Amino acid sequence: MSMPRNKMLLAAAALVLPFIAQPAFAQTAVSDKYRILTFAVFGAIIALTMYVTKVAAGRVKSAADFYTASGGVSGLQNGWAIAGDYLSAASFLGIAGLISIWGYDGFMYSVGWLVAYISVLLVIAEPCRNIGKYTLSDILAYRNDPRKTRIVGALSVITVSTFYLVAQMVGGGVLVKTLIGIDYEISVIAVGLLMLTYVLFGGMVATTWVQIIKAVLLVTASIVLVLFVWAPYGFSLSTFLNAVVSDPKTQARVAQILGDAARNMTPQELGQRFLEPGLLFKDPWDQISLGVALVFGTAGLPHILMRFFTVPTAQEARKSVIWAMGIIGGFYVLTIFLGMGATIRVGPDVIRSVDPGGNLAAPLLAQHLGGGQDSFLGNFMLAFVAAVAFATIVAVVAGLVLAAASAMAHDIYVGVVRGEHATPDEQIRAARIATVVFGTIAIGLGIAAKGQNVAHLVALAFAVASSANFPCVLLTLYWKRCNTGGIVAGMVVGTLTSIVLVLVSPNMTYPRLVKAAAQKVIDGDAAKVERLRADRAAAEAGSDMKAIAAATRALVVQEKAVAKARDDIAKFQNQDTSIFGLREPLFKLKNPGIISVPVGFLAVIIGSLLYRDRRAEDMWDELYVRQNTGILSAKAVAH
Repeated sequence: MSMPRNKMLLAAAALVLPFIAQPAFAQTAVSDKYRILTFAVFGAIIALTMYVTKVAAGRVKSAADFYTASGGVSGLQNGWAIAGDYLSAASFLGIAGLISIWGYDGFMYSVGWLVAYISVLLVIAEPCRNIGKYTLSDILAYRNDPRKTRIVGALSVITVSTFYLVAQMVGGGVLVKTLIGIDYEISVIAVGLLMLTYVLFGGMVATTWVQIIKAVLLVTASIVLVLFVWAPYGFSLSTFLNAVVSDPKTQARVAQILGDAARNMTPQELGQRFLEPGLLFKDPWDQISLGVALVFGTAGLPHILMRFFTVPTAQEARKSVIWAMGIIGGFYVLTIFLGMGATIRVGPDVIRSVDPGGNLAAPLLAQHLGGGQDSFLGNFMLAFVAAVAFATIVAVVAGLVLAAASAMAHDIYVGVVRGEHATPDEQIRAARIATVVFGTIAIGLGIAAKGQNVAHLVALAFAVASSANFPCVLLTLYWKRCNTGGIVAGMVVGTLTSIVLVLVSPNMTYPRLVKAAAQKVIDGDAAKVERLRADRAAAEAGSDMKAIAAATRALVVQEKAVAKARDDIAKFQNQDTSIFGLREPLFKLKNPGIISVPVGFLAVIIGSLLYRDRRAEDMWDELYVRQNTGILSAKAVAH
């Protein structure tokens, strides 16, 4: 590595570390005396990834090195890297939080993302490796009009990456702010600077190894937490679930969700309801729609598709998917214990009092298992789990930025503007400029998206990926009649349909509904406070310290809920409609997949039938042979 690059990397680290070591500005989950411990653990993991980036930077000599590590990643390594790329903030923070608050419905995200990799293995991994070069658009441009397909493909990649990226930035900001007390905005900037350092200097080489390290740490931390949670129940699933059903905190959460409907239910029935569908997704079609988006969306995620170009052969591509399925599948099974363990150990009210979206359930569980907020081990475990989650966020963000920068630099600048005539140095320079541009945009969007639940934001990215990218990739690979007209129509119609349906769905804020819900909280406040005070008085009479603490926490949570309700009413005092002028959602499902995915396929089919493209027909035999055999796949790189 040259001396100037060394100095640049050190300068980047110097920019990042002051943000990580800022003094606290807000109330945090970590007490003051253990904040240095948290800094030390975060610093150690950041230092490790920075060292990896330093080593990787010396290996980035060409555009192939920057985008795909020149195909030098083995199947096993790529499997761990895919797991590291795929297990995002939504997987670790969002899903554990959703399960801890909503029970069974939260686990539906895990099921959807796990099943999704079967579709990737069967229909996407090997063909993409055999005909692609760096990006999603390379696959589409192989037999279609390169200029048109690169433009629409790049725009779709940027759209999907942006949605997904915002979720990671929100997760990073919430994590650091809540744990250490650094302002949310500064936390997001720190995540952005680290991500830019990895991608700018190390490209795909550094990104791959950062993702591998992060995946190993994440799986290890999850296994340790699950062992602590599950061991008291003799590692029996039925015994553990019975404990969840019988726990008063679980029952109280279900009663809170159901409201008046819970009055005639026994405590056991309330607990059992936590393990049944319908608390979060009350409409079965909502669950089906979510599943469609998650399963097909995985095969259309640009940063996942890029990973298949980093392996030397199609066989290694298949191996990498099999390894990734095992790692990812095992992790998602663990989320059951992480989420429900947080429910019975920490409690939904406490989790929501720290973060309304539940994104800190796993770190709070780690702190509780280690001995609580005032113990050294508890704070060390919290710091380690939080640092792993932070590394998770930065690693996924790096992959997303690399995918978006590849679309901007390789597809738009090199492929469209320069007509494939850019020099190697020009390609590298364009890639790094695109990285800085998109990274800056990502930081701004992360700050603007403050307060969102990360799992929901990722679901929006999957809606676009499943409705635009997946139909185009699948049909160009397997339907002879597919052509440029179909690809352009599918990309445009699939993307617009997804976005429009999201903008008129329950995901948006509807002031009239928000104020009605807030007023309901205020109206029921007096009765609820009276009941909680009676519970605390009874606990004090019996000298039950745990019950006293629980009742006191519940009162604090109720006070925060009422304060938030009053803030909501004041905030939307003069508003009754969403930013699009709607008083309530036009589209009732939270995820549009069940509508937008068929529309995307239909658009590709109709567009292909109405458009004549001689190139697409002439290239079909060559594409068919190459995608199935890998023969002359080196020509794809030249192409």
